[in-house]
Amino acid sequence: MVFTGRRYSASVTPQPQLARRLRTPDAVFIGLGSMIGAGVFAAFTPAAQAAGSGLLVGLAVAAFVAFCNATSTAQLAASYPLSGGAYLYGRERLGALWGFLAGWSFVIGKTASCAAMALTFAAYAAPSGWERPVAAAAVVALAAVNYRGITRTAQLTRVIVVVVLVGLAIGVTAAASGGLPEIGDANPFAADALVAGGWHGLLQSAGLLFFAFAGYARVATMGEEVVDPARTIPRAITIALAATVVVYAVVAVVVLGALGVDGVAGSPTPLADAAVESGWRWAEPVVRVAAAVASLGALLGLIAGIGRTGLAMAREADLPRWLSAVHPKFHVPHRAEVAVAVVIVALVLTVDLRGAIGFSSFGVLLYYLIANVAAFTQPGEQRRYPRALQVAGAFGCLVLVATLPPVSIVVGVAVLVVGVAYRAAVQRYAARSNSESRSRKA
Repeated sequence: MVFTGRRYSASVTPQPQLARRLRTPDAVFIGLGSMIGAGVFAAFTPAAQAAGSGLLVGLAVAAFVAFCNATSTAQLAASYPLSGGAYLYGRERLGALWGFLAGWSFVIGKTASCAAMALTFAAYAAPSGWERPVAAAAVVALAAVNYRGITRTAQLTRVIVVVVLVGLAIGVTAAASGGLPEIGDANPFAADALVAGGWHGLLQSAGLLFFAFAGYARVATMGEEVVDPARTIPRAITIALAATVVVYAVVAVVVLGALGVDGVAGSPTPLADAAVESGWRWAEPVVRVAAAVASLGALLGLIAGIGRTGLAMAREADLPRWLSAVHPKFHVPHRAEVAVAVVIVALVLTVDLRGAIGFSSFGVLLYYLIANVAAFTQPGEQRRYPRALQVAGAFGCLVLVATLPPVSIVVGVAVLVVGVAYRAAVQRYAARSNSESRSRKA
């Protein structure tokens, strides 16, 4: 049976379907691999620049908004277990235009994230001057892994997550070996230090840190490949998000304690520098390897998620229909994934790393805004969580978008306008073609 609109039906010609092969542990590891990525090694720097040690408050705000979004996503995914995430949910609950805005926001935001992940990997792993070619090679290699099937993606993600967690444990232990600062004027955990950046700085740091939490959507966008999605998806999202919040909180406290606010704000590699500061110089290359591997893990999950959303949009002609093809042997949206890889390679050869985080957060926050609104409209028999969580999630998304760096907002709005204009042009062309066809038949 296939999903058609708001119900399942066997009365229509089925479209090519993806294979349900992912169980709860697989889905949890894919979520962890997408969230415990380059963000844990790099996102604290811009957050500290925005809010100082108030990034801890920003982290709590980002985690709460992410939790609200995660519950909405899980509730929707249990009812609509096909590829597409909030693109599908927006279409089903709010209408085609809202679905398109969600899907387009996801694709552009996460494509920027892919470029950021690839460039972060290269910054840790490539010799000077070779960062961009190495980043492009990493994109091609991981796209090839995804092309071979989702079970291979899940297997590799397990290995990546284990390596990253071991590297993080070593880095955190090294950085914490010097102890936290004593209470005093320079203490980054003092109450006045936590709010020194002002409310705008706190919220901007939350918006930037939200970039690191958004990986749980990978599980929902793969709803067509999950075994028993009504049970597996909500459990996997909750477990992965909770584990990630704990990891990020521990790392944030340790690097602030080891380096202080200025040290974190001025370092592109705060955890590695914190390990060196402690005297455990041997730990620095371990942290760098973990950071490089984490970036690859996030990139692997992101490419898979974008490909599935592209598949869903192509099925509805919101992207070119040839992207909706599913490989007959590997059961993956191979054309969509190849197209995504080509775009990401073009970006890593041309864009700057720092701006990618803000732009990615803009697109992803809009995506989850629509997911929250869609979940709010679900009837009682489909509900798993109170509507108050969806209201809080939607409001949080709007607030965090408004406090992002102005350049990220301007570029994000411009790209949204381009997407809406493209969709309008395609619809006008289709309407004109249908009209001409009817005229010829008459």
